[in-house]
Amino acid sequence: MPASPEIQMAVSTIIFALRPGPQDLPSLWAPFVPRTREPHLNKWALPGGWLPPHEELEDAAARTLAETTGLHPSYLEQLYTFGKVDRSPTGRVISVVYWALVRADEALKAIPGENVQWFPADHLPELAFDHNNIVKYALERLRTKVEYSEIAHSFLGETFTIAQLRSVHEAVLGHKLDAANFRRSVATSPDLIDTGEVLAGTPHRPPKLFRFQR
Repeated sequence: MPASPEIQMAVSTIIFALRPGPQDLPSLWAPFVPRTREPHLNKWALPGGWLPPHEELEDAAARTLAETTGLHPSYLEQLYTFGKVDRSPTGRVISVVYWALVRADEALKAIPGENVQWFPADHLPELAFDHNNIVKYALERLRTKVEYSEIAHSFLGETFTIAQLRSVHEAVLGHKLDAANFRRSVATSPDLIDTGEVLAGTPHRPPKLFRFQR
């Protein structure tokens, strides 16, 4: 029986952040870095790198993310393992992909310059390898989990208004939601706690501030 070809392991991370879109409405954006060698030289790709033999998966994902983008997200979770035989022209490469969710203020800490480029998550250029499919898969997962409090919490500050929470749902789902229906739907959520405080600095009746139950 012939010897098996070498299988290489890599880690990559897809980051989602809320950034202003058309009409200053928040929308999902993701950062990419350019390939510095063939194959796909100069094409945009997910941040990542090879998996060293003595480094844990999550540690490798966090390290490569920091090295390429300068980001240190608090929410980092393993998404999926991609390993189609023909996904790389250089041989068999299996990628363990993580996803990270960051707030707008965290996204501003990304390394400035030509080596990090943000794109709307729903309108990407042709990426290297199968990275377009990876982002598509991540978006589908995110949209099915947006009801979970930890997802919205990753995009928001410690306290927030119902309108701010609705804007997160709208950005993730990619469409507007009826404000009254949304308020009614979250009003009975056991995860949502009224802080008893209001948002300061508003010209009209200040909206209530909420937080997620820890």
